[in-house]
Amino acid sequence: MMNLRSVFAERLSAYLALRRSLGFKGNSHGQHLEAFDAYLCQRGHTGPLTQELALSFALSNPKNSDNYCARRYQVVRHFSEYLAIYDPTAPLLDPMALPHSQARSPRHIYTDEELERILHEARRVSPNNPVRGPAFHAMIGLAASSGLRIGEVVGLDRADVDLKTGILVVRQSKFGKSRLVPLHGTTLEVLRTFAAVREASFSDCNDEAFFVHSRGRRYAQNTLQKMFADLAFRAGLRGSKGRGPTFHDLRHRFAVKRLVTWYQAGVNVQGMLPALATYMGHVHYTDTAYYLKATAELLALAAERYQSWIEHGEVLS
Repeated sequence: MMNLRSVFAERLSAYLALRRSLGFKGNSHGQHLEAFDAYLCQRGHTGPLTQELALSFALSNPKNSDNYCARRYQVVRHFSEYLAIYDPTAPLLDPMALPHSQARSPRHIYTDEELERILHEARRVSPNNPVRGPAFHAMIGLAASSGLRIGEVVGLDRADVDLKTGILVVRQSKFGKSRLVPLHGTTLEVLRTFAAVREASFSDCNDEAFFVHSRGRRYAQNTLQKMFADLAFRAGLRGSKGRGPTFHDLRHRFAVKRLVTWYQAGVNVQGMLPALATYMGHVHYTDTAYYLKATAELLALAAERYQSWIEHGEVLS
């Protein structure tokens, strides 16, 4: 349950309960409103919900992308419409104050060296806290090696992670699908290490989450997103302001690295795309194409096959 404490706490709780009763399953809406509640408490705000207040909240973190700020604003705007039902004097917020761009931002494909820098920074987080650094290190490594979405990582329960076989159960993820995800042996060892640290730190913890923070509770997506942005900044991959490489880019790296590995092994890549789509949790394997950015490594492999076709009339197997 959320610990809402602002002047709108009662209405926020009722609004989120209404959304759940109507069948809305996504939890990002609730996370944005929980952050809004915390923002109001931080400012000591006790007045009405205004346009200025909603914009101030949406733009409060300069590291967030324009579209992320727009999503935060729209979530608060929808809540203002609900609030107006009970308070006719509540202003309706401008739907075009922060427009959402339909253009997809270019993705960053982390090199091995860049990923190692981020993992190194993750291991160094809060050295006096035995569980925080290992948790971030394990979550980032898991996403990079399996392509899991950020919501799938933080949503894992202990019962979903088989530390003997290395099989994850991803339940009711995007599109309401569940799937089994086998892990690489090195990733499994990292998860086992984290689980041992977690048990040593929280032997009496009854939270079912696999990844827990320093208070023994499940991580929120926005907490992991913010921490990852900070780690990328420490690793020299982001500036102090504006957009840069994100946690979701780890999913793109996974897809591209898998293609490179298949090309190098001489596998029929086109024939393996449905398997990759299934592993990544896509409904249609054509959706996976969005993640397949033409990196220098992929272009070099494609050029090598094309040259083979020109010289020998055949494609490298």
